[in-house]
Amino acid sequence: MTAPRVTVYTRSDCGLCEKAEAEVARICADVGAGWTTVDIDADPELRAEYGDRVPVIEVDGREHGFWRVEEGRLRAALA
Repeated sequence: MTAPRVTVYTRSDCGLCEKAEAEVARICADVGAGWTTVDIDADPELRAEYGDRVPVIEVDGREHGFWRVEEGRLRAALA
């Protein structure tokens, strides 16, 4: 199995994170790309790096965006 192409950095009780996860799940299912989530509060270094700037979406290991999913841009990055 190949590594997920999309990573969503999230935290618990984050409404924007829940929305982003749902959108990423739908888009990745449409295009056949794998994705995963990482809870930043489980890692002090990630918590320090991202702070309140979650959700953060990475594609292929590079930051793609934060706070909201731009569907057209994400689909283009995964094409």
